Amino acid sequence: MRAIPAVILLLASWAVAAAEPPPGLIQLDGRPAPALKLADLDGRTTDLAALRGRWVMVHFWASWCGPCRREMPTLETLAREIPAERLGMVLVNTAETDDEVFAFLTIVAPSLSTLMDRDGRVTERWQPRGLPSSFLVDPDGRLRYLALGGRQWDSLAYLDFLEFLTARDSRPRPAGGQ
Repeated sequence: MRAIPAVILLLASWAVAAAEPPPGLIQLDGRPAPALKLADLDGRTTDLAALRGRWVMVHFWASWCGPCRREMPTLETLAREIPAERLGMVLVNTAETDDEVFAFLTIVAPSLSTLMDRDGRVTERWQPRGLPSSFLVDPDGRLRYLALGGRQWDSLAYLDFLEFLTARDSRPRPAGGQ
């Protein structure tokens, strides 16, 4: 009988730990995310506004960026671990050619697709303070978290936090709700 309270205590402590952002994840003020509408390498357009109702990671990167290169396989694992219906993943390449991006992704993260910010205007609007930068946008389209620099997105700390976050808030919300 003593085992049951111990299991409950263990599960409760895991839930509290999962609710805390991992070290290095900066909590933001909840301002509306800037507009983002770009095409991928195949010309298919993604509009961030169309992804409302779920959490979305907006990730700015470039193939010449060392931390971006190391981080990309962990993003590929993250995309496999958390369904796109709960965590949309929007990768934005900043001002590189199609050939550079295609060659890089084919080798490093073949299952990922990226949007192409060919003129850098979307990146300028979002103002990441370096590459890579990852913004977590809530289901209402508001900026909630920021990761500056490379992350081990497939680590237990990030997976647990994102699982907790997206399981709790992946439902559609009424218009105007915060």
